[in-house]
Amino acid sequence: MNGRDLVRSVRAVGSAGPALGWRTARAAWRGRRADALLPGPRGAERARVPGAVRGAEPGPGGGVVRFGRAWLRIFVAVNGAVFWGWDGAGPEPSYAVAGRCPEPDPRAVLEPDKDGGWRVVAERVTVAVCRRGSVEVRTPGGVVLRRELPPRWWEPVGGGAARWAQRSEVAADARFFGLGGWSRGPRLRDGAYRLWNAEPGRGGGAASVTMPVQLVVADAGTHLVFHDCGWDGTVTLREGEEGAGSGHDRPGRSVLRMAGGPLRCWAVVGTPARVLRIWASLTGAAALPPVWALGHQHAPGGAGGEAEVRRAVAGHLGRGLALDAVHLGLGHAGGGGVFTVDGERFPKLPALAEELRRDGVRLVSDVVPGVPAVPGHAVYDDGAAGDVFVRGAAGEVVRGVGRGGEVVFPDFTREGVRAWWGGFYAERLGQGFAGVRHDGDEPVSPAAFGGATLPRSARHGLEGRGGDHREAHNVYALCMARAGYEALRRLAPEERPFVLSRSGWAGTQRYGGVWSAAPAEGWPGLRASLALVLGLGLCGVPYAGPDAGGTGGRMSPELYLRSLQLGAYLPLFRTRGAGPGAGEPWEGDARVLEGARAVFAERRRLLPYFVALAHGARRTGAPWVRPLWWSAPEDRELRDCEDAFTLGDCLLVAPVCEPGVERRSVRLPRGRWYDTATERVYEGPVRVAVDAPPDRIPVFARAGSVVPVRGADGGLELEVWAPAPGLAGGGLVVPDAGGGRDGAEPERYTARWRGRRLVVEREDGDGGRAPSRPVRVRGLGPDGAAAR
Repeated sequence: MNGRDLVRSVRAVGSAGPALGWRTARAAWRGRRADALLPGPRGAERARVPGAVRGAEPGPGGGVVRFGRAWLRIFVAVNGAVFWGWDGAGPEPSYAVAGRCPEPDPRAVLEPDKDGGWRVVAERVTVAVCRRGSVEVRTPGGVVLRRELPPRWWEPVGGGAARWAQRSEVAADARFFGLGGWSRGPRLRDGAYRLWNAEPGRGGGAASVTMPVQLVVADAGTHLVFHDCGWDGTVTLREGEEGAGSGHDRPGRSVLRMAGGPLRCWAVVGTPARVLRIWASLTGAAALPPVWALGHQHAPGGAGGEAEVRRAVAGHLGRGLALDAVHLGLGHAGGGGVFTVDGERFPKLPALAEELRRDGVRLVSDVVPGVPAVPGHAVYDDGAAGDVFVRGAAGEVVRGVGRGGEVVFPDFTREGVRAWWGGFYAERLGQGFAGVRHDGDEPVSPAAFGGATLPRSARHGLEGRGGDHREAHNVYALCMARAGYEALRRLAPEERPFVLSRSGWAGTQRYGGVWSAAPAEGWPGLRASLALVLGLGLCGVPYAGPDAGGTGGRMSPELYLRSLQLGAYLPLFRTRGAGPGAGEPWEGDARVLEGARAVFAERRRLLPYFVALAHGARRTGAPWVRPLWWSAPEDRELRDCEDAFTLGDCLLVAPVCEPGVERRSVRLPRGRWYDTATERVYEGPVRVAVDAPPDRIPVFARAGSVVPVRGADGGLELEVWAPAPGLAGGGLVVPDAGGGRDGAEPERYTARWRGRRLVVEREDGDGGRAPSRPVRVRGLGPDGAAAR
């Protein structure tokens, strides 16, 4: 037990009582003792580098390059992605890759390169292997986007997993993005980033979703690199500098250090849209959320029961505050902990769920992985009989600390355990829940379990390969999400599964979205929330969001409204009963209530647009929330802009993240933009100063956009922003009412000028025809022409 464990134990004693505190201390001591069985980190090791190239063997899409002390497998896949793996590491098995690995591209061949190296030339990328083991990712024109220097391994003399380090260089002007959901992003500054899922730390010191995915943007091009290794690791980044030292550029650098596992990598080159499309084809299409999940979801802040839920729902609906779902926290399970219901506080939960559903409100249940280690508990007894729980290095079942006592953890890295766990979701559906939110799946949350964690020496199945928690930790939540998603698909085939996870890894989007509590407190939390969502989107997880309106503490009315205004434009819009005075919106003054009503109404109005974004992400991999440089990565000023974003192709949102601001500066990308509040027109690229009064934040519409919105009668209508003279625009509409797995086929609309007349048409196989939906044109001058 070290000092950190002792501090956590003392905090637990002070905050949760002596019983929980001492259980926490005992669990930490047991974990520390178990980890002592692991090989010492400073034991005898041999350092190794690849050495000089010895020869090559061409193969499908690439081949094998042999060095003096290592060998490299490399090939280009048919989807355009490039794979390389050292010392026999292949693309499978992988938790990130969806289904089977894509086939090699037969057109790509391994051929000799200059200076004794080798290269694979493909349509969009050239990969060169230098004679000492460097791997260069080049554009078709030969410009080096990334140079992976020769890797280095440290192998235990007595055998076991080797730790390794991979150093990389990028262009001096490059900017780093990705690595999961980091609150200190989206642009990742110089520093170290721990690849170990944890409860989000205040101030950005930890992230609940980490993954070795880097999206790098430079003048020469954009590329994504994914080192497919889920072990504990650290990425150290340093941005480059142009003209550093006697006029020479200093390249940007990345150093990835892993405690073990394979050294294998995927790389994709192209525009941001192409990169994310190929990444989605590799890791899987994003799950399509139910339509109700694109509206306003709320988690009551208290610990009450059915009466509190009714009060929260009636308070929203009775005051004209749109509400689509209510989340029940861990307290609704009572002392049973998991797949149970507190019968005293919720005596007729199925009846309550049905009543709320008639009002258009769904119930979502919190589910945690910790199973109370209590004989007689149905889940525990069944799991113990089936030997599904994680065991320690000595063979004993590992025990952690839950709210009500000791808990044990299913090993979700085993297929049979996932199927066993999924069977219990029938109980959630039977209680009337429409979806689930996984909490404490890091796999153990200090907030939920008193600070205990699975020891690094704990054993996992890992799909039959076997290994310890150092390898399984980061993919644990991914496997739990898979268990829940596949169970809901099987148990309710007519409904779209709704699964939210707090943690995850590459490929999490296949099973649902990611939720995080506010990643930082106060005003910094707004910027951190946006950074988290942007970072996850660039890693292929489009449906994500934090809690808007705080997590339980007091907030000023200004901060509360600004938090709601930002959250309403993020994919997952979930609020907490933690407004001014730690209550609901109506418990503040009248201005707070009116501001909240406007926010919820705008989210409801834009619901058809969010539906179109969800379908677009599933088809193309493009995130809903995008950095301003998405369509113009060559614009250096946009790369450094972190206080605004585009919502799809049509809208640009500029949230207010500082107190006392009623006017702010916004950088607009190239093209014509309309202020949606005033319809004033701006020609980009330009930086403008616009009003940001307390009741709204600046939002701009791209000229030519066709935005599907909800009309006053509840029907779908088209909001068309006039294109610039001589230009055309358009947009997609998906008439999705929530039925079916994949929804309806999209409708494409165009808007173009014919003389002084603006024509909106729906495209089909026979050409264009008049839209069958109401059309509202905005951005026209007083004479009916485009605004100037």
